[in-house]
Amino acid sequence: MLITLGHNTYSRSEERIIKVEALREDSSYILKTGVREYYGEIYGTHLSLRSASAGRAIYETCNSRYLADKDAYLLLNPGQHYSLTVSPQTGAEGIIIFFADGFAEEVCRSLTAKTTELLDEPQFELAARLEFIQRLYAHDNILSPLLSALLSSLDASRADRGWYEEQLHRIMQQLLRVHWNVRREIAGLPLMRAATREEIYRRVYRARDYIASSIEQPLTLGEMARIACLSPNHFMRSFRQVFRVTPHQYLTALRLEKARSLLDRTEISITEICFLVGFESLGSFSWLFRRRVGMSPEAYRRRKRESRA
Repeated sequence: MLITLGHNTYSRSEERIIKVEALREDSSYILKTGVREYYGEIYGTHLSLRSASAGRAIYETCNSRYLADKDAYLLLNPGQHYSLTVSPQTGAEGIIIFFADGFAEEVCRSLTAKTTELLDEPQFELAARLEFIQRLYAHDNILSPLLSALLSSLDASRADRGWYEEQLHRIMQQLLRVHWNVRREIAGLPLMRAATREEIYRRVYRARDYIASSIEQPLTLGEMARIACLSPNHFMRSFRQVFRVTPHQYLTALRLEKARSLLDRTEISITEICFLVGFESLGSFSWLFRRRVGMSPEAYRRRKRESRA
């Protein structure tokens, strides 16, 4: 079964909330969401993909935090307890896809099994579950065009049930391509055992997503390491192995990029921007900005204004 729903006006004070517990595990669902404000505790029974087209939503599990916005989609494995928060300052719009139990495994078999095997045994029986890496995924040219097409179709209400069912299969095929690319990344890590590589990858990505979702907060190395369930030194070394930068370098780059966006798009004062993005000193912010961008925050904003004049 496939359903499409639009939630365009509900807020925290209303009762029209997403009840993931009520969705049948043997069915796939597409939800088109538009939320002004929301907070809820949810148990997710499905593998789910969450893509925001506007605004932002914060998902918090027992061990990490994920900021879903227009730059990345979030993949959550089934069996997750999490909270969902949408602030009234940003709201959130987008789509959520819940994949039926066994759907990913069936599509994977159709792509990887021999043709003779598919002919001899056309009926799929779930033998082992496929577990994805739960994390934020930057939009790319593999899966994201399909998500954009799906959202456009929902906005226009111009497709029928059969088209949506086919899109679910196409989206899962591309999601598996992303999954296999991730597996190749894991295999390339300079660690000994395959199980160790995967566990390190999962943990540092969990911390990376937490960092990316918390840049305005005063994060410490110890706090980041706790999210990854690693000692500080082990976490720092492992993070660098995966991302080629240290956790502090990664956090600083995110803060500077956010600051550049605010300088370009808003009239907020430079001092206020400095603290909004998590820097503790205007002097260190200005020095780091000049080092990365090649000019001071004041000069950057002035040049942007002149280019638009």
